[in-house]
Amino acid sequence: MKRIVVALGGNAILTDDPTASGQARALEATAKQLVKFVQKGYQVVITHGNGPQVGNLLLQQEAGSSTKNPAMPLDTVGSMTQGEIGLWLSNALNKELTSAGLTDKRVATIMTRTEVDATDPAFSNPTKPIGPFYSHAEAEKVKTLNPTWTMVEDAGRGYRRVVASPKPINILESKEIAKLVDDDTILIAGGGGGVPVIEQDGVYVGSEAVIDKDFTSEKIAELIHADELIILTAVNNVAINFGKADEKCLGTVTVSEMNGYVEDQQFAKGSMLPKVLAAIDFVKATGNEAIITGLNNVEALMNDHAGTHIVAG
Repeated sequence: MKRIVVALGGNAILTDDPTASGQARALEATAKQLVKFVQKGYQVVITHGNGPQVGNLLLQQEAGSSTKNPAMPLDTVGSMTQGEIGLWLSNALNKELTSAGLTDKRVATIMTRTEVDATDPAFSNPTKPIGPFYSHAEAEKVKTLNPTWTMVEDAGRGYRRVVASPKPINILESKEIAKLVDDDTILIAGGGGGVPVIEQDGVYVGSEAVIDKDFTSEKIAELIHADELIILTAVNNVAINFGKADEKCLGTVTVSEMNGYVEDQQFAKGSMLPKVLAAIDFVKATGNEAIITGLNNVEALMNDHAGTHIVAG
């Protein structure tokens, strides 16, 4: 039985309606695509981002924080959004599984902690913007109240807090994830890249950081011995010379070819690059195939080998 890790891009959850019901409805459309993998007989682990949800929760905390009702730290906020998205996606999957006559299939969400290295260079160079925008005066006040925070100007739109984005070195719940998948559970894990934790004298401590969900998806896929890592995004293929007259969509590409494109800076840092790097890492670590394609291209992927396939070589 083929075991896959499916990493959902932001388009799987994003909607013009930020309410719980609006985001839940968006995930119902996503679930229709995901169930196609289940119908094919695959063992499925689903990962997802949580950037907008974390942002919304930070804004709500900013507006309502008080001594008696203090804002929660970033690691706790990450776990809270894992839970809310897990709820919406679990319900959506159950609904679609019932429609497909697969009522015997079980769905579960596991709160996932991602271990990072305290000496990761990312901690010395925070780059990931989170939370609300501030004026210069507001940013100065926030910095005074939170002296360990790093505040930067963001493209003329105001000042924002930035945090580190370290690489994952381990998934603490990987053995539990593997056991649940062995039991044929459709599992939602690694939400938002997982909750970043650091080991200190045998104890895990939450970290004020954000981990890229594509790298966490790769690490989960590697540790549970997945046959494929499938990254579902907004486009059907990775492209070189993107947006230019000579744009070229990539089909089957070797790791060495993909590394060449990375060196040529073909992929945008904030969007396609982490997906490509995660795919390369998975293929190098396992020898298995990684695929990047569109959320709405699942059927073509399974039937016609659509999408961009990164293979060893």
